[in-house]
Amino acid sequence: MALIDYFIRRPEFDIFDMTVDHLAGVARIHAALFKPAWSASEFHALLLQESVFGFVARQNNAASGSAMGGFVLTRSAGGEAEILTIGVDPRYVRVSLGWRLMQAALGRARQDGAEAMFLEVDQANVAAQALYRRLGFRKVGERKAYYKPSGPDAAAGGADVLRLDL
Repeated sequence: MALIDYFIRRPEFDIFDMTVDHLAGVARIHAALFKPAWSASEFHALLLQESVFGFVARQNNAASGSAMGGFVLTRSAGGEAEILTIGVDPRYVRVSLGWRLMQAALGRARQDGAEAMFLEVDQANVAAQALYRRLGFRKVGERKAYYKPSGPDAAAGGADVLRLDL
């Protein structure tokens, strides 16, 4: 361990049910990761639906306040669940927040009686693809030009449709 490790506090996070109080932070993280981004009111409209639930990761050892590190929003109905969106604040990558948020969503989906979880993931998102493979998801389909281009010279990107039997 390097000397600097003794002086830098590593962020630690707890996972909580998403509430309306979290939506400004959720929208901020979503805007940093996705174009077009969803607004806090769009997240609110989804969260009001009976079949939709979410989780947030909040830092428990911040010097001031409690920074939000990430979120996942999920829908569960009719024996199936789907990840609507998930995001980890770029400041907190590589601290297993994606894994922990997915574990929370998978656990809740199982509790709700879901037998399978689905999601779409950008084919260019190598980190997310690796996370979902480690969780046991497998590719069951593809959506061409699913993600809108983010720049004037960018092309629309495809998405893989993934499934995990619960």
